[in-house]
Amino acid sequence: MSEHPRSDDKAEIRTDGAPAPAWMFSQGVRKGPILQVSGQGPQDPATGEYLHHGDVRAQTRRTLENVKAIVEAGGASIEDVVMFRVYLTDRADFPLMNEAYAAFIEENIPPGGVKPCRTTVFVGLPQEPMLVEIDAQAVIG
Repeated sequence: MSEHPRSDDKAEIRTDGAPAPAWMFSQGVRKGPILQVSGQGPQDPATGEYLHHGDVRAQTRRTLENVKAIVEAGGASIEDVVMFRVYLTDRADFPLMNEAYAAFIEENIPPGGVKPCRTTVFVGLPQEPMLVEIDAQAVIG
């Protein structure tokens, strides 16, 4: 985990609670109160192995847990997230992804709390086993 930046300092966020980036990018970046989390997939944080092949509900949950680990390493919580972007490979997976997402939000946002915004986009993802990818932006303080 990196130190939290002051004012407009920019810092890379790293955690063992999410998989290491596969290419040339950071798990997350914090600049002042803004924290951006790179797109995460359904990978085991320790091994990087893709999990839950064919199960979009389980992949969504694992992916959200990876995002949460980076959010927390950046000094924020899910309550600080203002936007999640969800990328799915198949429209037919939307209802199951949405169920897993809703359960995660209920567990991480208190009753009466403000739920983050969300956009869902249907795309081709970079690895064959990936049914879902999620990124997030949080504002801290």
